[in-house]
Order: sequence, then C-alpha cells, then structure tokens
Amino acid sequence: MVVPTCLPLVRRRCHACASGRFRASGKFRVNANHKLIDAWLLVLCTGCGDTAKLTLFERMNVRSVRPDLLDRLHDNDLGLTAELLQDPVVQHRNRIALDWDNAWRLETGGSEHLDREVIDVAVRFAARIPVRPVRLIAEGCELPRAEVERLVAEGKLVSAVRLHGKLSSDFTFTLKH
Repeated sequence: MVVPTCLPLVRRRCHACASGRFRASGKFRVNANHKLIDAWLLVLCTGCGDTAKLTLFERMNVRSVRPDLLDRLHDNDLGLTAELLQDPVVQHRNRIALDWDNAWRLETGGSEHLDREVIDVAVRFAARIPVRPVRLIAEGCELPRAEVERLVAEGKLVSAVRLHGKLSSDFTFTLKH
C-alpha cells in the first residue's frame, strides 16, 4: 500500500522570490459578505515564507455550502487540507501541481514472500500519489532499480499497466525469478 506520510508540496511560482514550491499551512481563510462566501487554502513559500491563497470557492451562496464543510474550514481541519489539495478541480482552478517527493512510503507485508519462484503483487494507493512503478517495485522487492529495469526488459516482470512513467492508480504485477 502506498500511503502519504505528509502533505505534498504545491508547485507554483512565488511572486516575491520566484521559488517554485509552497507548503500547505493547514489554515483556511473564509470571508463572508452578506449572503456570499469565499474560501481559500493558505500556502507558504518554501523560499521566502510569503503567503499565497489557493481559491476553493468564490462568491458562493452561503446556503449552498454544506454546514459540515463550513465547520471543517473554520476548524482548519488538516484532513480537509489533504482532500482539497488532491481535488483535481482545485488544482485546475489554481493552476497548481503537487510535488510528492519524500511525502509517501510503501507499506509491505514483509519480505518473506520474496523467496517464491513467482510472485503476484497488487499495489494499492491510499491517495492519488503519482509514483514510478519501477521505483515502487524496486523499493517493495528490495531490489536496485537497474535490476527491476532488467527484469522488465527480459519479460520476467510483467504488468497490465505501463511500468515506465508515473502512475497513481492501483495496479498488479507478476515477478518471475
């Protein structure tokens, strides 16, 4: 299982220092004006610490916002921060991408299964974390990446999905020793 260990960095250009990374502060800014409401997620530049706002919704009728969502925004719910960062609509609206480097880990059931002649493995993602399957397989099977590449080239490591490039959805593979 591929699980997040922390919030990913947000890839976006800083207007103050031209850095390309922000970290989520876990704080929200909510502004109501009569019957309309705006909400933003605050992110901090990793270079200079400047604050930027990621728009969640603007000029929305207060009655159309679910009360539980409003409570979570007011409580600065860290779980909500993680959910909203991974929301494709929020990413598209703010023209951002997520940087998952060093923000995930692979949980395996141990390495006793690696001694078998043929291993069928199902990889599950707890969040939409784009990772190279070759890297996951190398880490999970305790092999060097070059060895995994060799196994793919020899046809001893097969999968229904492309093993090159990045993947963020569940997949399976078979390893033949």
